[in-house]
Amino acid sequence: MVAYCFKCRANREIGNATQTTLKNGRLATQGNCLVCGTKVFRMARG
Repeated sequence: MVAYCFKCRANREIGNATQTTLKNGRLATQGNCLVCGTKVFRMARG
C-alpha cells in the first residue's frame, strides 16, 4: 500500500503498516515512509 509522504513529496510504500479505526468509525492505515522514516497516514475508501 502506498501513501503520500509530505517530507519526500511523493507517494511511497508504507512500512510497519497498521490498520486503525478513527473516532468516527472510518478505517485508516498508519505507518512509516520506507525512504525517510516519517509517519504516513492513509484513509480507507468506503
